[in-house]
Amino acid sequence: MSPSTFPVLDGHHDALTRPSAGDLATGRPDGHFDLPRAARGGVVAAFWAVWCDGPGSDPVPDEGPDGAWSVPLAPEVGHADGAAQATQAAGRLLALERAGHLRVARDVGDLDAAASGGPHAAILHLEGAEAIDPGLEALELWYAAGLRSVGPVWSRPTAFGDGVAFRFPSSPDTGGGLTDAGRALVRRCNAMGILVDLSHLTARGFADVAAVTDAPLVATHCGAHAVTAASRNLTDDQLDTVGATGGLVGVPYIVDFVRPDGQNDADTPLSAVVAHVRHIADRIGVDHVALGSDFDGGTVPEPLGDVAGVPRLLDALREDGFTDDEVRRIAWENWRRVLGATWR
Repeated sequence: MSPSTFPVLDGHHDALTRPSAGDLATGRPDGHFDLPRAARGGVVAAFWAVWCDGPGSDPVPDEGPDGAWSVPLAPEVGHADGAAQATQAAGRLLALERAGHLRVARDVGDLDAAASGGPHAAILHLEGAEAIDPGLEALELWYAAGLRSVGPVWSRPTAFGDGVAFRFPSSPDTGGGLTDAGRALVRRCNAMGILVDLSHLTARGFADVAAVTDAPLVATHCGAHAVTAASRNLTDDQLDTVGATGGLVGVPYIVDFVRPDGQNDADTPLSAVVAHVRHIADRIGVDHVALGSDFDGGTVPEPLGDVAGVPRLLDALREDGFTDDEVRRIAWENWRRVLGATWR
């Protein structure tokens, strides 16, 4: 592939749990991600998130002076409700595989096949582990179905730990860490070869995972707190910890996580996303930063539009001084390396 057409692996999107998810194979009338647009954007693989809705999951932010905002922490979703929602959403993904529209990625060979012109490789990801019981018996079934990535929490409490509250400006130190069940989940995922996602964890939860895991630390869709002081982004100390393990950070495109002023304004240049990639690359090395769009999870910059616009973001990285080799690593090779080290 030429430098303009090399493959892209996206670390996170939420299209699978959106109302128009039934149109993912043929093209949705709305949203950011579907398979035809992914193909046009060169996104040949992605983390397909399964997220459970619940009371208080989409509240109106409380706005303060000088652009500050805070979102009340959503209440816990019980295991029974979470399992019901998650299995239904995962069933949509498996139906797409059965119909030949994609392949659920169970090993890195599936990623390599997608990069070589095969079907799109979909990484099944639980964004919040409500579908897993505290005794972890369900984890075996989910692994057999293709689960290869788990976030112990979304931004609410689970049986496994506390989620970080959405706030700007704020540090990620907004609540408690992992529970004993959460530590057991991390250990079991390590043993099975399932990636543990740091996104949506509090600072204490991040530290707890770092203390327990023996795999590279990965945040699939987090920015740099030094650039945008949102609670969902990682501090420089956290970035240093990720880099020291050989892990990586997937940078999201959601404007209120990448704009320095934290505002939800689509009139945002692609340079705002690039600034996070640049900060992480300069801080811990270009081998430890990747892309994690969070498509269908919020507002993205107008110049990007949707997943078909990803080549424009790659061009913006080049304009910032990243070489073609570095852009290839950010777009594909860093994810391929870390997943190869984790899915063991």
